[in-house]
Amino acid sequence: MTEQTNTRVQRILNKVEVMGNKLPDPAVLFIFLLAIVWLCSWALAGVDFNAIDPRTGESLQIKNQLSGAAIADLFSNMVTNFSHFHPVGVVLVAMLGIGVAEYSGFINAGLRGLLAVTAKWLLTPMIIMVGIVSHSAVDAGYVLVIPLGGVIFYAAGRHPLAGIAAAFAGVSGGFSANFVPSSLDPMLQGISQAGAQILDPNVVLNPLNNYYFTAASSILIILLGWFITDKIVEPKLEGNKVDGDVGAIPSMDPLNDKEKKALRWSLVSVFVGIGLMLLATVPVDSPWRGADGSLTAFSAPLMKSIVPLIFLLFLIPGVVYGIVIGTIRNSKEFVEGMSKAMTSMGYYLVIMFFIAQFIYAFSQSNLGILLALKGAEALKVLALPAGVTVTGIIVLTGFINLFVGSASAKWALLAPIFLPMLMQLGIGPDLAQAAYRIGDSSTNIITPLMPYFPLVVVFCQKYVSKAGIGTLAAMMLPYSILFLVLWTLFLLLYWGLGIPLGIGASYTYSI
Repeated sequence: MTEQTNTRVQRILNKVEVMGNKLPDPAVLFIFLLAIVWLCSWALAGVDFNAIDPRTGESLQIKNQLSGAAIADLFSNMVTNFSHFHPVGVVLVAMLGIGVAEYSGFINAGLRGLLAVTAKWLLTPMIIMVGIVSHSAVDAGYVLVIPLGGVIFYAAGRHPLAGIAAAFAGVSGGFSANFVPSSLDPMLQGISQAGAQILDPNVVLNPLNNYYFTAASSILIILLGWFITDKIVEPKLEGNKVDGDVGAIPSMDPLNDKEKKALRWSLVSVFVGIGLMLLATVPVDSPWRGADGSLTAFSAPLMKSIVPLIFLLFLIPGVVYGIVIGTIRNSKEFVEGMSKAMTSMGYYLVIMFFIAQFIYAFSQSNLGILLALKGAEALKVLALPAGVTVTGIIVLTGFINLFVGSASAKWALLAPIFLPMLMQLGIGPDLAQAAYRIGDSSTNIITPLMPYFPLVVVFCQKYVSKAGIGTLAAMMLPYSILFLVLWTLFLLLYWGLGIPLGIGASYTYSI
């Protein structure tokens, strides 16, 4: 990467950073949006839009959310809006199990074990794959996999910044690609369901409605990331001399005998648990099956238990690992692992509170239905192919992601507008959510506004003292562009072939 090009990229990113810093905090942003809903509903109440409400068959009317009755209704339902907001409960439950797994050291040991047994020529795809799997542990990938990527590449005689780039691409650029279900799946599904129910209160989505697509996307991201790292990024890093305080960087310690023993027993507990679960679902009269005998129908207890199963998937091996290794010696330490996980969720809960109130007021006002109907009419007049419309959603999401990093906050903003509008065009919520996830992931790695972006710059500076925002952005730009373009084409091909997006998912919606 030439110095001139690096400077140009850094200048562009600095402008983006200045623009992004003018935006309020996401929590405050939703307060402003709530105020906008109030004002718009007040201004548009009583206006005849010559539109029929598809839910009632009657003339669509905007409901004034600044009326005394509406304000009283909001306050009387404020606690319920928050406590019953679907993403809150499912994320917190999943995080309880993940917290124990992190606290005991199970996740750390598992990631180190995977990376330690990889052949040199497979370092790149393995690091990207571990970065993808680390999504299940929320932020663990940022603080563990990314710095380890640099250590492993440096130890193998390769440029350490290339290892950091590969890990960052897997952890953040491929954020919505994963072989293993994570808390992100039910989080987005809950927001999608709330958005879709603005148009159709009977819409129910499965928490794993994108799972097949995200699992297949993992393979795409690994292969793309492998090519970009080895053929584009690493060759251009040859001019970036490693002059940092390398001696101060701790080496990647292999698992000792006690850690290996603990990891083996924890993995055995996982397989035993999965085996018992599978055996319990085999009988035709299994209590895990739905009334029709299906295991994958949304009404099936198994599908309703996805989040608790994710909780147990991390809790059980985490406890076993902690007992064997000695990090969990009593019930107090067991609970402490959960408590630490909940401590990290404070900011998330603040955002969710205001999102829940915004979603409620937006839904009650009928503004979402109006936008959906008028937007659908405009799109119908344009007569754009459905593929073009879906591509537009991906590009728009990727642009917004440069300024608002939270996946849930953005989707909470966009879902109430996108989903009813697209449903009017026959595009299902499951497909719209998959499109959103591509745009949300692809540009994570090029925006300084992403909370962990500065941390990754610091990781780079340990090897290259002059590394800065421009260095990292220039490294990650090829990943971002190719992920955005080729992942979009992959979704269109996937859709064209009619491969299921996930459990209980549909590409279309019929009014």
